[in-house]
Amino acid sequence: MLTALIDYESGNLHSALKAFEKMAAELDAGDVVVTSDPDVVARADRLVLPGDGAFPACRDALINSAIYDALCEAVEQKARPFMGICVGMQLMAKEGHEYTQTSGLGWIDGAVHKIAPAGPTLKIPHMGWNNLIIDHPHPIFDGVETGDHAYFVHSYQMQVATPEQRIAHVDYAGDVTAVVARDTMIGLQFHPEKSAAQGLRMIGNFLNWRP
Repeated sequence: MLTALIDYESGNLHSALKAFEKMAAELDAGDVVVTSDPDVVARADRLVLPGDGAFPACRDALINSAIYDALCEAVEQKARPFMGICVGMQLMAKEGHEYTQTSGLGWIDGAVHKIAPAGPTLKIPHMGWNNLIIDHPHPIFDGVETGDHAYFVHSYQMQVATPEQRIAHVDYAGDVTAVVARDTMIGLQFHPEKSAAQGLRMIGNFLNWRP
């Protein structure tokens, strides 16, 4: 089995690569590579799209990259298991509203807006550990429970139009989307590679996932 972490020059892939390599070795789940090669993306069994930075810049970098068409074909037509992380998860939405309205991949029925916490003392970006609240069961949560921690660094969140597609959230003086899912796609707003044992477990669950 081959898991491909997509390199479109919009994020530091080092820590994510190490975490995926660790879990792949423990689970005998094949190889993990970082790639910008469309041929590798096309033959990969699983795809991971990280992302750091602003939604419009990440979106432009992705759609102008050599791997964009191969990624869409693999996910949309071949139904390869896909994980988006941080801005990679936000790009799954229909549109983003960071600086300007920008089209997303349209894989999740939602839009990305700035977090607006009701608590005046809460800061943006939402940074640090927060307790997951699981809304709907999913194989990604095998061995993970409501109350487990994940590590967040973000100022924008996805607001879903289809409630079933938001499968976990956190409380930051209001609901903030943490995990979305549809078909063979999963998106994590937090960084699983920085979320200690719970994050590694979710990476392992993704590698074992047979949708």
